[in-house]
Amino acid sequence: MTGINKTLQAIKPVDKSLQPQIQAHLDDLTKPPGSLGRLEELAMQYCLISNTVKPVIGKKKIFCFAGDHGVADEGVSAFPKEVTPQMVMNMLGGGAAINVLSNHAGIKLCVVDMGVADPLSSATGLIRHKIRNGTDNIAKGPAMTIHEATQAIETGIDLAKSAQADGVTLIGTGDMGIANTTPSTALFHAYLDLPVDRITGRGTGIDNDGLQNKTKVIERAIFVNKHLFKDPLSIMAAVGGFEIAGICGLILGAAECRIPVVVDGFISSAGATAAIKMNPHVADYLFFSHMSHEAGHRMIMKELNIRPILDLDMRLGEGTGAALAMMIIESAVKIYNEMATFSSAGVSNKEE
Repeated sequence: MTGINKTLQAIKPVDKSLQPQIQAHLDDLTKPPGSLGRLEELAMQYCLISNTVKPVIGKKKIFCFAGDHGVADEGVSAFPKEVTPQMVMNMLGGGAAINVLSNHAGIKLCVVDMGVADPLSSATGLIRHKIRNGTDNIAKGPAMTIHEATQAIETGIDLAKSAQADGVTLIGTGDMGIANTTPSTALFHAYLDLPVDRITGRGTGIDNDGLQNKTKVIERAIFVNKHLFKDPLSIMAAVGGFEIAGICGLILGAAECRIPVVVDGFISSAGATAAIKMNPHVADYLFFSHMSHEAGHRMIMKELNIRPILDLDMRLGEGTGAALAMMIIESAVKIYNEMATFSSAGVSNKEE
């Protein structure tokens, strides 16, 4: 039995038996019932995932998975693939947006090389799990082998388990990989049967001609690989990416460990969708951080019946949306834990 199968069997739905007790506490806080809106929902979900009426937020970690893509050779991105290792080095040097936000929120940022097409030999602080130097071109054949996809997912599972051992109670996902909106879009089509022309976006900012080309490339990738679409794992191997598979594994491992995961944007949502398709109970453990400005994300969220926490027209990746949402989740838990109750504060509740 593979590590993936063991994890999939170990993932159970969230136990909702504590829900009445948690709700009673929320309703006893010194405010009109429900007046803090989604903050109350977030606190409830965090408690249920943690299986406690006394939640604790300990260490917070974002894993930003990096990988390159052979399909970049098809001109689907406004930036060259050399930007992937350059941005990895920028993150390790503390200069990226995710560094600013994670530092502000007290989140440990972990940058993971899953398949960057550069040895990154001078990089310090990099978590090295390179499978190989980028995927193959999905417009011509499968991105990776089943073995490689399995290896990438199991890497993510292992990282989640290591985070639990380190006392992490809230995990976020992030990505870095030039051209990775292209395999992500192909994955969304394969998993959710959504029309390619409606979910293909501009990614890093391609023009109209570039968008038309990108759409055709994704359609070609689906055509040449469709015979390989047998199950969620084979779909990931056929049209996915090493970093996307890593995100999928991180989510699976966190669900097994009962650690809540904050999913970033478009690319992370593709990894999350793969995890949900492998075991639907995974959805219980996920907070979706924000509605990406990338075309199609709104349709994808609707298909998955998800309402993300934020909608800020962001489309950067890296884990930036996850970092912002983690601050809101932490605020919700603090309200739950630290706000006075009618019972304790001597404040009159509304008349019956």
